[in-house]
Amino acid sequence: MINEQIRDKEIRLIGEDGEQLGIMSAKDAMKLAKEAELDLVKIAPTAKPPVCKIINYGKYKYELARKEKEAKKKQKVVDVKEVRLSPNIEENDLKTKVNQARKFLTKGDKVKVTLRFRGREMAHMQSGKVILDNFAEQLMDVATIEKPAKLEGKSMMMVLTEKK
Repeated sequence: MINEQIRDKEIRLIGEDGEQLGIMSAKDAMKLAKEAELDLVKIAPTAKPPVCKIINYGKYKYELARKEKEAKKKQKVVDVKEVRLSPNIEENDLKTKVNQARKFLTKGDKVKVTLRFRGREMAHMQSGKVILDNFAEQLMDVATIEKPAKLEGKSMMMVLTEKK
């Protein structure tokens, strides 16, 4: 809230250079802000009494946006990459998929390993668990299992994350 939007009877006022000006009415605070050719901004609405500050509102908004942008820059976004396997995968193909997953994990991403069953493969679902366990075993030096292998519909899934 700024300027005329502040309708509280009493507010605690902070001056433009940060010094406490004490508790006063909102009208008196507005007069002081107008004299300084600045805005009266409510910075702590939940305090008793609410805290207002005499500042340049445009500059204040700009500073908040800049701080938010800096905080966003420092965040690490973790992507979930998917590696798809089939129940009758050959050893060399499995090694290729393991290397691909290793590359994703070293970049800091999570890896979702999906084993898809189609048609007659549905009769041999227990062999799928063995393939996924073998896959995880080959990546144990760089990965930990976040979600163990679980059957969901016609596919079995497992999620791996980078070892800390």
